[in-house]
Amino acid sequence: MSAHEHKKQARTNLNVGIVSASDTRTFETDKSGLLVRQMLEAAGHRVGFHQVVPDDRDRIASVISTNLGGLDAMIITGGTGIAPRDCTIEALVPLLDKELPGFGELFRTLSYEEIGSAAFLSRAIAGISAGKFVAALPGSTAGCRLAMEKLIIPELGHIAFLLQS
Repeated sequence: MSAHEHKKQARTNLNVGIVSASDTRTFETDKSGLLVRQMLEAAGHRVGFHQVVPDDRDRIASVISTNLGGLDAMIITGGTGIAPRDCTIEALVPLLDKELPGFGELFRTLSYEEIGSAAFLSRAIAGISAGKFVAALPGSTAGCRLAMEKLIIPELGHIAFLLQS
C-alpha cells in the first residue's frame, strides 16, 4: 500500500498529551505548550493531558510514563537544547522502544532554512514508546510551530493508524 493510500486511513480525533519542561514557565505563561494545544485542537484532536514540569530528568520521565498509557501520543516542549538544565532528551530516550531519526533530521533541516546554523543545536527527537508516538520539541514557539505544522500534524493520524495495526 502506498503512503498516499495509508494516509487515507489516518486516525482522527486523537487524544494527545502535552508536557512542557521548564523551570521558568507556568501553565499560564507557557506559550509553546499553548500553541501546540491550539494546533492539535485546530487539527481535530483532543488534549487529554497538559502539564508544565521542572527541568528535571526523573520528573519528566515520570510524567511521560505515568500519563502515556491513556493517550494516543505525547508532545514534549522544552529542554531539547544544550544548556546544562536541558534534560528532556535524557529523560525520553530510555523510554523509547523505537527512535524515528528522520524526525530530528527533517526538523533541523527545516529549522536551518529559518534560523541558519543555530539549528544544529537542537536535539529534537521523536519515537515510539509503549506503542505511542512521542516527540520532544524545542521550547521556542517558532520551533514548536515549525515541527507541528510541517511534521507532526500532517503525519500524526497516519502514525496512530500504523501503530494500531
